[in-house]
Amino acid sequence: MTTSPEPVSVRFDADSFWVELDDGRTLGVPLAWFPRLLHATPEQRQAVELSRAGLHWDEIDEDIAIAGLLAGRGDVTHRPKAAA
Repeated sequence: MTTSPEPVSVRFDADSFWVELDDGRTLGVPLAWFPRLLHATPEQRQAVELSRAGLHWDEIDEDIAIAGLLAGRGDVTHRPKAAA
C-alpha cells in the first residue's frame, strides 16, 4: 500500500504558495489556481491547518488535497461548462 506524502509546512510569496512535504519535495503552486487563496489576506493565508489529507483554511472555506496538487489540479469547485 502506497501512502501519499504529508504536508509539513506552507509558505507564500506574491504569486505562489509552497508546500513542503514529509518526503523532502517542495511543491510550488500558482495562487491563481485557487481564487480563494489569491484573494485572501496574508493573515487568512497563514491560518492553514495541515493534515494527512492536505491543507484546510476554515475562514475562507478552502480545502486542498495533496494528491490533487501532485496531479497538477487547481480549484475544481467551479469548472467551466463545456461548449455544446
